[in-house]
Amino acid sequence: MNYQESVDWLFDQFPAYQKIGVSAYKPDLNNVLELCTYFKVEYSSLKFIHIAGTNGKGSTSNYLASILQEASYKTGLFTSPHILDFRERIRVNGEMISEEKVISFCEEIKNSNFDIKPSFFEITWVLCLIHFVESKCEICVIETGLGGRLDSTNIINPILSIITNISLDHIAILGNTLEEITFEKAGIIKNNIPVLIGECDSISRPIFIEQAKIKSSQIYFSEDFEIGNSFFDKNSYLFKNERTIKNAIQLLNLHGLKIERSLINKGLKNVSRNTGFIGRYQEIARNPKIIVDAAHNIAGISELIKTIKTEKFENLHIIYGASNDKDALEILNLLPTNCNLYLCTFSNQRSLTFEQLKELNVKINQKSQIFSSVKESFNYVQNTVNENDIILITGSFFLLSDFFDFFSKKELLN
Repeated sequence: MNYQESVDWLFDQFPAYQKIGVSAYKPDLNNVLELCTYFKVEYSSLKFIHIAGTNGKGSTSNYLASILQEASYKTGLFTSPHILDFRERIRVNGEMISEEKVISFCEEIKNSNFDIKPSFFEITWVLCLIHFVESKCEICVIETGLGGRLDSTNIINPILSIITNISLDHIAILGNTLEEITFEKAGIIKNNIPVLIGECDSISRPIFIEQAKIKSSQIYFSEDFEIGNSFFDKNSYLFKNERTIKNAIQLLNLHGLKIERSLINKGLKNVSRNTGFIGRYQEIARNPKIIVDAAHNIAGISELIKTIKTEKFENLHIIYGASNDKDALEILNLLPTNCNLYLCTFSNQRSLTFEQLKELNVKINQKSQIFSSVKESFNYVQNTVNENDIILITGSFFLLSDFFDFFSKKELLN
């Protein structure tokens, strides 16, 4: 198999949440532990930072990894989902795992006789661990997939656990209430390992405190820290991530790492170069300004709109596409009623269909135009905007994947 055939096989052979949704979720750690035993993965020698949360965990992971790289630590980074290339999920000092390693591991899996049926995510995570061990990483930043307690990544024993925030998302998997979701996310808290909480409220805070007490874990809350001058605008949702990131650096310095304060802003500034991070409030063009953001749930969209409102613009154009497991109606009704709204499908099979978008259009507060692809919608919008407008592409990682795939070849992107 070549690389693309290997990735296709991996997606087809074992269910992936990115492809089919809830039915791919395997709430059990036994499979991943068995895979680690089978492949003799000695990951206990690695140092980990483990990050969970409803929103912001991908941003926090990438920014932390970037800062650690600026501090000259050989840094492994595991994130999901990917936008263009499967290998985005597994990086060492920003460099993606090689195609050859992916091909080789898929061949090994394919030719092995297991009594279990491991999931796409379990296989990817074990490949990541093998790669980080072989690369002799000094520190590894690990983003959970879904939840925390039963997430495949929860086999590690980190030097610091981070939970960015809690809101209602993936309720079919994690629970219907904030209490249930908080309990699942709090599952990454480990015995005698410090945990940092980025944001909490009156519901989640006592649950975090209780779980930390059970685990004899020192608990810290970002709101209790002073961070000094901020890199991001304080009205931006990125500022909340920055506060958590800077607090994490303070805690890491207390627990043996050496990261100079002067390197923090350098890491924040150079995140795209250091880790390949894309798709989070990313400005890819000006006149008109084009912003791409992977906000995909109610809390994420709410914060995104608050941030957009801090920008200066004449007209706001929003291109939106959603997966069929999201509450798209509630999300769309959060958007400014004076924006120009364009709904579109995307190529992943989880996309809301054209017919479903038409049904949504009847129910939302403002009327939209509907397109069969982000390419079609963007081409239309380009012909209607002026240089003082903003075009926002948001709603799903899959929508962003289509966008980057279509337009990076046209040198639209930096």
